Amino acid sequence: MDQDAETILREEIFRHLDELVGEAGVVTRQQLWDFTIGGETHRLIDRNRGIRNPSYMLATLSILSDPKGKYADQELSDSLFAYAYREGSVDGDNKKLRRALELELPLLMLRKIADGIFVPIPRVYVVADDKKNRRFLIALDDDLRSVSNPLQLQPLERQYAERVIKQRLHQPEFRGRVLRAYQCRCAVCHLKHAKLLDAAHIISDGKPNGTPTVDNGLSLCKIHHAAYDENFLGITPNYQVRINQTLLDEIDGPMLKHGLQEMHGRALFTPTKPKEKPSPDRLAQRFEEFQQAG
Repeated sequence: MDQDAETILREEIFRHLDELVGEAGVVTRQQLWDFTIGGETHRLIDRNRGIRNPSYMLATLSILSDPKGKYADQELSDSLFAYAYREGSVDGDNKKLRRALELELPLLMLRKIADGIFVPIPRVYVVADDKKNRRFLIALDDDLRSVSNPLQLQPLERQYAERVIKQRLHQPEFRGRVLRAYQCRCAVCHLKHAKLLDAAHIISDGKPNGTPTVDNGLSLCKIHHAAYDENFLGITPNYQVRINQTLLDEIDGPMLKHGLQEMHGRALFTPTKPKEKPSPDRLAQRFEEFQQAG
């Protein structure tokens, strides 16, 4: 396969993968193994290794990042991502990853969130081979490929990179974990269409205690997420839905009636695992804001 054909195939894989992730927020190992386009199966993950080097491709197709794994993959202080060499020789599996750098081919990063469950981050790029530290530097955004020195970002580059890693890594990972915990349904109205669901923070990102963890998250449909953010909808520490009194008194057609007013007093749908249920302390803090706004 020549480079142009491989570039087209990779983009087709990424496009289909985007569709698949939109339906659930995560993908399984089996889905990655049996990934099919146009009747042809492409293995997007290796059986036993954290790197996928298809024989018919010029360069690495995917890399697996496990926050709890034995390799020292990490977010760097300047917000690029470091992917450790495989053990042993500097070549071996690393050779094709080095070719991805030379040919500027996009990769798929698979971020493991549970056994056999991954959040895919497509279209990432190898931008440096840091042989001294036995690692490759990965850019999570096309624009970061042109930085002056990937090993030492300039202040403006660092600020941009920090935004990118939040958007491309942290937010999809948070969404994947939350939607999986809530079985891809809205915690308020039980809507089951994942493409219409968001992972909402109870305590907003950036505030103290506003961590990107499942117990600080809620799976909410678009309308209930917006209502929660604007304090039209609140949730008590014992998982009861409350609607702002002003909205309860308003008369404005079926959307208001069925979409919001009828949710008042409803029990929240919560994850089955205790550690994934919404934190009552965080809900209490957030519910106080709702009451003050009302």
